[in-house]
Amino acid sequence: MCALIKKLPQFTLGVEEEYQIIDPQTRDLRSHMSKIVEGGKIQLREQVKAEMHQSVVEVGTNICQNVAEARREVAFLRNKISELAANQNLVVGAASTHPFAKWQDQEITDDPRYHTIVNELKDIARSNLIFGMHVHVGIENREIALQLMNQACYFLPHIYALTTNSPFWEGRNTGFKAFRAKVFAKFPRTGLPEYFDSVQSYDNFLEILVKTNCIDNPKKIWWDLRMHPFFSTIEFRICDMCLTVNETICVVALIQAVVAKLYKLLMSNTSFNIYRIALIRENKFRAARNGLEGMLIDFGKKSEVPTTDLIMELLDFVDDVVDELGSREEIEYVHTILKNGTGADQQLAVFEQTNDLKKVVDYITGKFNEGI
Repeated sequence: MCALIKKLPQFTLGVEEEYQIIDPQTRDLRSHMSKIVEGGKIQLREQVKAEMHQSVVEVGTNICQNVAEARREVAFLRNKISELAANQNLVVGAASTHPFAKWQDQEITDDPRYHTIVNELKDIARSNLIFGMHVHVGIENREIALQLMNQACYFLPHIYALTTNSPFWEGRNTGFKAFRAKVFAKFPRTGLPEYFDSVQSYDNFLEILVKTNCIDNPKKIWWDLRMHPFFSTIEFRICDMCLTVNETICVVALIQAVVAKLYKLLMSNTSFNIYRIALIRENKFRAARNGLEGMLIDFGKKSEVPTTDLIMELLDFVDDVVDELGSREEIEYVHTILKNGTGADQQLAVFEQTNDLKKVVDYITGKFNEGI
């Protein structure tokens, strides 16, 4: 590795978001995804996809060269899905759980892939009525990608705390800012990724799973962070769905900056500390429960620190790469999130004021196109 790095690679981006399809009268989820997807295929082609539940629509950007391009794509997709939903007299929202919908009432998409998952996982799959955001960062070299994945795990709870947006589940205040991860944890091969010391050991792990019929393809590794099996990216999957485009793009920019900074350190023969996954799991739980309001563990100091303090330290950590990435304005939006709270904080505030979960749904759908 070279001692100095003169210029960062591009670190292309891809963003996937999963949206709620909602009946504006009942405010409940509506199993109507197929008509929206069918309409979207004409204009959006492969950028809009069906999900396992008929009330979920997944969209994905094209490969974006920078954060500004990612913003344009996400805004365009949100706007277009809103139009398609309106044509069916429906509305769209972005949160990682619906405040009161029951999974038992949701229709499963008639697709062999989803039939296979339901057949394998039974009610674990049927009850997985959650909505996530995935961020891909382009890295061509798999050995470097694996090292960056190992190191980036430390920052996953920090990023997670900024996106918490699933406080309600089936009509109850769960007491968590992000309950989505607790629902998804019932799936196998989820949560924080294992540590791997080489691509060979990683590939051997995948080979064993495929050969022993645990999985039929590596996409069924559903970790919070993974090397994508088919694209030259590392994929951050831990995030809750963000209410607004501004929040989404802020988190996308922060993720890209973390990868860029870790790469810069790696190319200078300085690797970031790798901590035990069991320790990082403690921080993930705290982030899910308390969001921005709690304490995370500073493993270097071996002490509890306010989550907001660690997020400010993270901003300092990446500060020397954000201008080259052209994302300073987007990352500065972290301060707005810290001031206004995450989607979970805002949902809970509406419920405290109204004691009405339908008003919470109205708030979620009202925020969907904000900032476009």
